[in-house]
Amino acid sequence: MSQLFQRKPIAELVEETHGLHSLKRSLGAGDLIMLAIGAVIGAGIFGAIGTAAAGQIGPNGEVVRSGAGPALVFSFLLLGGACALAGLCYAELAAMIPQAGSAYAYSYATLGELVAWIIGWDLILEYAVGNVAVAISWGDYFNTLVRGFGVQLPAWTTTGYRTALLSADPQIHGLLSTAPRVAGIPILLHLPAFAIVLVITWLLLRGARESATANNVMVVIKLIALSIFIAVGATHLNSANYRPFAPNGFRGIHQGAAIVFFAYIGFDAISTAAEETINPQRNLPIGILGGLAICTSIYVIVGAVLTGMVPYKELAVADPLARALELAGFRTVGWFVALGAAVSMSAVLLVFQYGQPRIFFAMGRDGLLPAWAATVHPRTKIPSTTTIITGVFVALWAVIGDAAETYDLTNIGTLFAFMLVSVGVLVLRYKEPNRPRPFKVPLVWGVCILSALGCIYIMLGLPEAAWRRFGWWLVIGLVLYFTYGYTHSRLHSGAPARTT
Repeated sequence: MSQLFQRKPIAELVEETHGLHSLKRSLGAGDLIMLAIGAVIGAGIFGAIGTAAAGQIGPNGEVVRSGAGPALVFSFLLLGGACALAGLCYAELAAMIPQAGSAYAYSYATLGELVAWIIGWDLILEYAVGNVAVAISWGDYFNTLVRGFGVQLPAWTTTGYRTALLSADPQIHGLLSTAPRVAGIPILLHLPAFAIVLVITWLLLRGARESATANNVMVVIKLIALSIFIAVGATHLNSANYRPFAPNGFRGIHQGAAIVFFAYIGFDAISTAAEETINPQRNLPIGILGGLAICTSIYVIVGAVLTGMVPYKELAVADPLARALELAGFRTVGWFVALGAAVSMSAVLLVFQYGQPRIFFAMGRDGLLPAWAATVHPRTKIPSTTTIITGVFVALWAVIGDAAETYDLTNIGTLFAFMLVSVGVLVLRYKEPNRPRPFKVPLVWGVCILSALGCIYIMLGLPEAAWRRFGWWLVIGLVLYFTYGYTHSRLHSGAPARTT
């Protein structure tokens, strides 16, 4: 039992970041803020924001979740407050432990190996399903974009099997009977989603510095697109669209926040870049907290403009910003926003796909996963093997998956990680009160407890299916830990961390 909760010394975690096979430090504070914007301003603001406002209807016409309506802005403020508390906790641990493992590494140093495994396994799910959702949303905006050129792709090549199976739209659901068949099985493949994941994987294999540069360019494009949307949309606001302001009361605000929360995985992704950050003690807190402030402000402004342009019930579509502009008579501007959305979600995919292999890398370096997970490319100094494996896995899932059902799994995984990081800060303050802390959480007990409780509260806004699937994923993870990770742990054996 003591071995299950054995903590990895922080000195050992830090030492691993300076070895021959550690990752290359090449990112500054500005790069981290741009990575945060790249990760957070994407499918949430270009896709899920519509469902958060209008609510979610099941295939049989039942209300799955209530929408926030124009009170969506309060959903974002609720999220911003909860994430600000969690962001402070991340900043303290990231500055102390500038390693690639993010919440996994922090939990290893504060709560012990078993908890670290659980959160690492959780992060693997979180990133994978988040990437699937973003890839599918990217494909939907891509379809809007090419239709502007008069190109109509066959519906069976732009719709995943799960999407058709779960859709409440008769036209989409009808693809199950009209699509081409092989051995009697309908062929429904979201090929654009598949293609974009492979392109992003290729880009990531070029190196961390090259990936950050590409992200910076895409962030500039997305900010221009959002600025145009705000400027044009602000000229077409109708006060009648703000009434009723909160049609489903606080329940709608709560559930709207839970829908969009998946976008905030971006702050965890920033901490996975710790081992590749120059002067991480200074730059990580700036990147995490600065990115959070900018992204929350953008969400609030866009939410206010969007729900003022058209009735919120019209926003339950895959591309709500483009749809709002189209309904308002700005079809050309809507096409440009669709272009910005496609670029924007490419940046989100890049950051998410950047983060997941580094979780594998950290767990492999500790012996909890096989040796191939800790492989570093000799030239680019990135975890190339896991980058390829995760890229192929996400691409195959995205080709048949459904975005809506993956949002909730991403949300519950992200919130669980945030909660454990918040608890970990308190544990480390108690266990090692005199350890130097380049950044310290102010009012630590209040901030950490409120952060953990806030995460639990938002988790309660998720449907039962998300809890059930998350529970089964953790059970599978525990089986793998006790059959492989526990017996191969470098911490138990005293062997040095493995890298190749």
